[in-house]
Amino acid sequence: MSGSVTVIGLGPGDPRYLTPAAQAALDAAQDLIGYFPYVARVPERPGLTRHASDNRVEVDRARHALALAAAGRRVAVVSGGDPGVFAMAAALFEALEAGDPAWRALSITVEPGITAMLAAAARIGAPLGGDFCALSLSDNLKPWEVITARLNAVLAADLVIALYNPISRARPWQLGVALGLAAEHRAPETPVILARAVGRPDEAIRILTLAQARAAEADMATLVMIGASATRLIPREGQAPFVYTPRSVAR
Repeated sequence: MSGSVTVIGLGPGDPRYLTPAAQAALDAAQDLIGYFPYVARVPERPGLTRHASDNRVEVDRARHALALAAAGRRVAVVSGGDPGVFAMAAALFEALEAGDPAWRALSITVEPGITAMLAAAARIGAPLGGDFCALSLSDNLKPWEVITARLNAVLAADLVIALYNPISRARPWQLGVALGLAAEHRAPETPVILARAVGRPDEAIRILTLAQARAAEADMATLVMIGASATRLIPREGQAPFVYTPRSVAR
């Protein structure tokens, strides 16, 4: 087959953080597929057909990309951040596994991007310097009971936790529950970072304690990071503190 699919991470929002390889793939694409806001981040140009869709049709979007590529098109599927972190790369391979066997002969490439937890961490210091994990609080694709079981397990393991998809209009209560579970394992003064729209003009980063964070507002553009017991603040006069987690663990 002459067509191809490249799944591209657009990074956190600032064009400076788009990799050269991702930009080259965008420049070569004939078709651009993705969630409306991500497609809008790619400038229009002659020869590029845009296919924007809603955020709950990931596998349908992936099938569309594969069908276009099977017809000989060069297709770019875009995600914010990194396409392999709660994003379109997994959806594409799910569609590939269940779809037309001929699709497996296509050229399929994943171009990485800077995911939200890395962008947020870089803004404030090194909170991911020790062991950490990432969890999505969205229960669109997995039961809430699975989410809470995993959250309790990593809280008990004393990992720094990055929470993606923390809240939405349909589920405004889940972040509060998650932070309540954290309070059962972590001290009230544990650092919590709420990083909204990192890399975009409306970026806002708050460094709170766990006790304060339980009453704070967030939305789907917010990355929530819960520190481990070893996570520390370095105060700075007139500026936000640095936050870091040591690599070493006391014996």
